[in-house]
Amino acid sequence: MILMPRIAGVILAGGGARRMGGGDKCLRLLGGQPLLSYVMKSMLPQVEELILNANGEGDRFEQFGLSLVPDSFTCLAGPLAGILAGMEWLQTHRPGVGLMVSVPADGPFVPRDLVTRLLAAKKSVRITCARSGGRRHPPIALWDVNLAEDLRRAMEDEEIRKIDCWTERYPVLHVDWSNDPFDPFFNVNHPEDLTRAEKMLAL
Repeated sequence: MILMPRIAGVILAGGGARRMGGGDKCLRLLGGQPLLSYVMKSMLPQVEELILNANGEGDRFEQFGLSLVPDSFTCLAGPLAGILAGMEWLQTHRPGVGLMVSVPADGPFVPRDLVTRLLAAKKSVRITCARSGGRRHPPIALWDVNLAEDLRRAMEDEEIRKIDCWTERYPVLHVDWSNDPFDPFFNVNHPEDLTRAEKMLAL
């Protein structure tokens, strides 16, 4: 009997959404629902537990029923800080969970086979990352949770803030998805992207 590894997921919503004019981008409506709802609908069946990385007052996310995990850095340190926050929360609260998948909160079309395909490709590497149309998506990846100590050291001692700058020191395997009929890793960065996403939703 093959035992499946325990996998949790973290939704990254800790950014300042400057390109959207500030506020919580994941609470913007698409088809009458918050962007976060689409990500949750896709991810919940794929993982043992789903947590939310976000900063500030937590009551604005209470309706979603997820454990809220803020960054441990006082300054906005980007998605890498959210990945670290997720890893360290799991080490403390879910010590039996050895793998974590991360996805951004502004990507409403995340594929429902994300975890199975990243896991199938993982083998002996510690990080598998999504790619579409030849473009890598560093925040969308499957991580060994025990990378947390290395990541914290890199962020504190080396002041590393970009995912690629940290992951380049490890073997990373990329898994490809098709862009047909559209990029499943499309994310909403600007107000006009919501209009584009509405059209995608209708396909």
